[in-house]
Amino acid sequence: MSSVRTVSLSVFALFSAAMLGLAAGAVWMVATLYLRQPLPWLALPVGALLAWIVRACVRPAGIGAALLAACGTLLAALYVNMLIAGVLIAGNMGMGLIDAMHTAGFGMLWQLARMALSPADLGCAVLGMLLAAWLAWRKPRRR
Repeated sequence: MSSVRTVSLSVFALFSAAMLGLAAGAVWMVATLYLRQPLPWLALPVGALLAWIVRACVRPAGIGAALLAACGTLLAALYVNMLIAGVLIAGNMGMGLIDAMHTAGFGMLWQLARMALSPADLGCAVLGMLLAAWLAWRKPRRR
């Protein structure tokens, strides 16, 4: 009975980290579009925010929380780049974002996002993942 509870909590934590990563990527895209410039440095606050949420929800803090926070940050960084690729396709083709992303498909969006990645983007994403893992790894301070 205890192992069923542990597995279900682990699956829920994984699902939650993935959804939080996607939500963070969407918010990141809004900021990027509003300012009309790439914002790779947002990987650091996104990673810190995801680590804070994961650390508050996953017990005990440690390797599991660190992996979830780092993977959520990576997912946010990948998702924002794919969304930006979708926005560029939509703008160039005169389509809505959802239609453009559906028409382009995952493969094309992934290739366009990968081609647009710069070393600064990769470096900031890695730093954000490391920060997220480190913050989620630490045990919360006692008050």
